[in-house]
Order: sequence, then C-alpha cells, then structure tokens
Amino acid sequence: MARTKTPWIEGALCPLETPRFLCDEMLRGFGEWLRVAGYDTISPNSGTRDRDVLETAIDDNRWLITRDRELLLHRNAPQYVLLLESNGMESNFRELTRRLNLDWLHAPFSRCKRCNTPLQPGPLPGDTPEINDKRVFCHCPGCKHVYWEGSHVRRMRGKLLRFNRWRYPRRFLPATSPLNGVLPRYLPE
Repeated sequence: MARTKTPWIEGALCPLETPRFLCDEMLRGFGEWLRVAGYDTISPNSGTRDRDVLETAIDDNRWLITRDRELLLHRNAPQYVLLLESNGMESNFRELTRRLNLDWLHAPFSRCKRCNTPLQPGPLPGDTPEINDKRVFCHCPGCKHVYWEGSHVRRMRGKLLRFNRWRYPRRFLPATSPLNGVLPRYLPE
C-alpha cells in the first residue's frame, strides 16, 4: 500500500504542521527561495518596526527568520525567532537546512515567488496558453503573474536539489537532536 505525504510530521508525539515562515527585511531574497520550495513565507513591509514584525510572527504562528540579534531581546522572541548566524546567502541556506532538516523539495513551484499565494495550473482566465512562444504552466491568482517552464526553472530546481543535500538523513542525526523520532517516515534512510 502506497504511503501518501501529509502536511503533518508523522511519528511525532503530537501532530506538527508544516512550518510557516516570516523573513525579516534583510532576508527577503531568502524568503523568495522558501516560497519557491513551497513554504508559506511572508516578509514585512519595508520599515516595519521589529516589535511589529515579531508580533506578526507570533499572531500567525510563524518562525521569524532573521540575522538581527536585537530581535532576540524582545519578550517571547526565543520561541519564534530563528537567528541565522552565518554570513552570506549560501551559508544561511545551509544553516537553516541543517537546523530544521528543511526539505527544499517540500512542494516546489506551488507558491508565487512574489506574493506567496498558492499557484493555479494553466494560464490566467481569458489569456492564451502561450506568451511570447512560451507555454504557461501556472499563474498566480493574487498578483496575476504567469509562470512558464523555461531554463530558469531547471536552474532553480537544481539549486533546490543542492540545498537538500545539506539535510541530515535519519541515521546521521545526533542522538540528542530534537528531530529524532519526529522526522516524516517518507524520508529516505
């Protein structure tokens, strides 16, 4: 019998939902990659105060990803803030992947990279299925952006695969890892 993926982390003591994220202002590009991987990820408007950013994370039950140490000084911050300590985007991807054993192939190309809305298959209603000789494969009902399968998608998929190589297979997790016993059963050994 085939096992289907669920939005829950199987094997946990209680159901754990797929993580949702809020990337602060300095990690907007990072947030776009989380959306490309299929994670519900938002970013605050430019100039939003740290306290308001943290409040949004708490109210929406999201992990706040930041490089701003001062955010940890706020009350309740330790429960919601993931402080990335590495320098550079690539190092930040590696750090988050290893800390959460994040699956970069969670649901690739299922959310709008621009506005986080779940994508719909096919062209926008009333549009042709081709734009500039490119076959449209999905669109965003929120911001009306259309997406097509071009060489950029192949490169992005390759980058997601590279990020996923940083994940810990279950057999290599440290014995004290909070991920022991809560990893999805469908992950390869």
